[in-house]
Amino acid sequence: MHLKTVLAASMLFATPALAEDVPYEVDGEQFTGYFAEASDAKGLVLIVHDWDGMTDYERKRADMLAEMGYNAFALDMFGNDTPTETVDHRRAATGALYQDRERMRALLQAGISQATDRSGEGQMVVMGYCFGGAVTLEMARSDMGGQSSGYATFHGGLSTPEGQSWDGDEPPLLVLHGGADTSITMEDVATLATELETAGNTYSIEVYSKAPHAFTVFGSNRYQERADTASWDAFSDFLAERFAG
Repeated sequence: MHLKTVLAASMLFATPALAEDVPYEVDGEQFTGYFAEASDAKGLVLIVHDWDGMTDYERKRADMLAEMGYNAFALDMFGNDTPTETVDHRRAATGALYQDRERMRALLQAGISQATDRSGEGQMVVMGYCFGGAVTLEMARSDMGGQSSGYATFHGGLSTPEGQSWDGDEPPLLVLHGGADTSITMEDVATLATELETAGNTYSIEVYSKAPHAFTVFGSNRYQERADTASWDAFSDFLAERFAG
């Protein structure tokens, strides 16, 4: 087994200095995030979940980041009372936020406030999975972008909504994508690359052959170890670069 694969696997069972669920309230609604604290933090990573909500998957990734030396906060974009058990539930939850970008950004800001209150770190990188990748790019394009020094998406939604655009001043972007993704296609990747290039953004795009949508989700029938390991390595390098100095 590849050494980096062994290290990544070992981190799944490692224990950060502090790990706890974080209940918080937004406009009278109850939400639950998760904070994992590093022993000697080099920065803060904000994690935005997939369309099935804030789950043990995000907790596991936060723990991995804490073991790498980064404080990590997985925020909640749906709230405790939003059902996510079925595909229809998930479409409803994500669709409501896609149709209300102001609320999407408000929920992002609420999570950021929880993260920074606990972390105390001045620098932050934002990452997202699938739906969370689309939310991450929403933050990058918006006026909220000044709060982060970089953005990364794993098999995330890439389209730019009507009325929005890239201005070239956003922090660096890292896009990690599966070549066999039929939900977000290579045409979508090319469109984003054209938009970013035209605007003058700093960005990197990695495409992993034969990797389907959601290729990083442990234990699923879409999981591809090679692409998961390679994308995590690329993200690790991105973090080291963004938090350098």
